[in-house]
Amino acid sequence: MLKIGIAGIGFMGMIHYLAYQNIPGVKVVAFCEKYNQARLAGDWTTIKGNFGPQGTMMDMSPFACYTELADMVADPNVDMVDVCLPPNQHAEATIMALKGGKHVFCEKPIALSAAEGTAMAQTAAETGKILNIGHVLPFFPAYKFLIDAKKDGRWGKVLGGNFFRVTADPKWLVHYYDLDIVGGPMLDLHVHDAHFIRYFFGMPKAVQGVGRCRKENVPEYFNVQFLYDDPSIVVTATSGAIMQAGRPFTFGFEVHFEKATVLCDLYADLPLTVLNEDGTVTKPELPACSDTFPFEQELTEAKRSIETGVKSEILDCSLASDSVILCHKEIEAIMTRKQVMI
Repeated sequence: MLKIGIAGIGFMGMIHYLAYQNIPGVKVVAFCEKYNQARLAGDWTTIKGNFGPQGTMMDMSPFACYTELADMVADPNVDMVDVCLPPNQHAEATIMALKGGKHVFCEKPIALSAAEGTAMAQTAAETGKILNIGHVLPFFPAYKFLIDAKKDGRWGKVLGGNFFRVTADPKWLVHYYDLDIVGGPMLDLHVHDAHFIRYFFGMPKAVQGVGRCRKENVPEYFNVQFLYDDPSIVVTATSGAIMQAGRPFTFGFEVHFEKATVLCDLYADLPLTVLNEDGTVTKPELPACSDTFPFEQELTEAKRSIETGVKSEILDCSLASDSVILCHKEIEAIMTRKQVMI
């Protein structure tokens, strides 16, 4: 039984808790929350996100509850610390937990800088503990479908595509547009697509883009091109926040293979759709995807890596650090309106 301590009772902490309920061989045994004592006492009713359920009242009596992370790390009943804190706290919390003898699962982004990500990875190597970074997108059935199609080569070479991820202004996140705390839409929202693009297509040689900014150096809404040595590979992404609260959170893709195009918008009326070279259109059946299903798959993969001692390819630290590097290069490209080399 892998025993989990969740650091941070916010939206992701709640989603991870719910996901763990459906994973055999794991048990949440502890929570740490320093700033919101009502949540540590069981009032999760103020928790909300841009998808999924809103928080409810919780019976916290089965769990060890801490206000200081160091105390939870010292708990011998905790095997793995699940870091669901604001991004500016990821590095410090992760390094503390690793040095305290715990495996760590850390929500994306790995940190707000690649240097912090490197320090986290080095600490994991030094302590012999497993560090996984929670980039959940590859575990959504539609994105897993893309990965499988590329691996088996059913439609030939991948030629590129467009990825999109747009939300209404998340006013419940007080520091959302602060690059030193959350990271704005670039490092909170678009980092999902940056990570998938890096994983699926490899690291581009350069980026260029345009965008509106909320304040200096904080892109609010943007379009980015990823440039590769192979000119036939055309990859773009659109992401950010708009100010109209009625805008539903939406994300998806249009990916081009030599012999097919695959489309999906996971929050609009466009299920996974394949446009075949003979003109036919198919809609492959995918596993039912509840709000927690992708997280269940992701956390199961983290569990597997701990049990086997084999690092996860998708949850790897270097891949996560590369996605942060990409995001910072994209910010530079947007601000300068110039092509930026990686």
